Amino acid sequence: MDYTSKISTQVAAVPRSGIRDFFELVQGRDDVISLGVGEPDFATPWHIREAAIYSLEKGQTSYTSNLGLLDLRKRISTYVSDFFKVDYDPASEILVSVGVSEAIDISLRALLNPGDEVIYHEPCYVSYSPSIVMAHGTAVSVATSAEDGFALKADKLAEVITPKSRVLMLNFPTNPTGAIAPLEDLKEIAELCIRHDLIVLTDEIYSELIYGDTEHVSIASLPGMKERCILLHGFSKAFAMTGFRLGYACAPAPLIEAMMKIHQYAMLCAPIISQIAAIEALENGAKSVEIMKQAYHERRDYMVRRLNAMGIHCHLPGGAFYVFPDIKKFGMSSKEFAMKLLEETDVAAVPGDAFGASGEGFLRCCYATSMDQIKEAMNRMENFVNDLS
Repeated sequence: MDYTSKISTQVAAVPRSGIRDFFELVQGRDDVISLGVGEPDFATPWHIREAAIYSLEKGQTSYTSNLGLLDLRKRISTYVSDFFKVDYDPASEILVSVGVSEAIDISLRALLNPGDEVIYHEPCYVSYSPSIVMAHGTAVSVATSAEDGFALKADKLAEVITPKSRVLMLNFPTNPTGAIAPLEDLKEIAELCIRHDLIVLTDEIYSELIYGDTEHVSIASLPGMKERCILLHGFSKAFAMTGFRLGYACAPAPLIEAMMKIHQYAMLCAPIISQIAAIEALENGAKSVEIMKQAYHERRDYMVRRLNAMGIHCHLPGGAFYVFPDIKKFGMSSKEFAMKLLEETDVAAVPGDAFGASGEGFLRCCYATSMDQIKEAMNRMENFVNDLS
């Protein structure tokens, strides 16, 4: 049977994840130090795991409301109001999803008609363009640069807006660059969105992980933006709950209702055990988040310092837990450099072009691993660079 002819053209057009393809090569190798997969190296704090254990012991294993446990949505509403400075009605403006990935998918499917354009900034998380394509939209990228700290500039955004533009996707702090969005940039972007009647899908999963004196600002908190924003957040990164697969979307009730229609047929609801653990995270997790954030801050500073000292230019990222060093001076593609680094030093990092064409010439290194591992990885990389030179 010719299975190729049986597969949807939309799916056939979507490439495999560049991250996963690269790390399949890592499997089975001994002594590899991975600076690759963007996952906290911390175990989920014990009090959160304990809440999940107790929920099982109590027999709390049922379905929940399609929107999620009301108790959790109330706590999300309070948290979002305190942290993001935006108020949402827990009864009708919050949907608990199976990770932020599902929230992105159902947001796009709820918003797009075939051919509608979705603008996003690159380098970006690997799922954005494929998610747009699978929702029958047209993906339109805007390149960002290291010179601008990989921030999205309004003038660059304005150049790609057309009558078909329907959605703008933002991700600050950004995976893979660690970029943050200065307030003045956000204000200019917001003005463009209002002028062109764009819906903004703002993925702020790394928002707790901003370093120094800078405070996170959500575009949804700016005047005139709440009504045109879908604010996406979750528990994977700051709370080290990746395996719990829990995220949420906050938006005006008509948008949440449209998203819920897809969610109820595709997923029904997020797992109740994860939802109960998330309640505990929001009630008592702030101290654990701060401890992990301090460790990431120290690792970021060390890794950036070492990379620059060995002659690999690397800007200081404002948030998340990635650095994005520039390796163009070595005259190799990102993939060639990453493969040679892996083969000769057993250090695994992700080629920058996995995050879009504008990521070519860079490498993503994740510092969500122990300081001892980071130090050894930097030592190996320094020897590698010296040999290249």
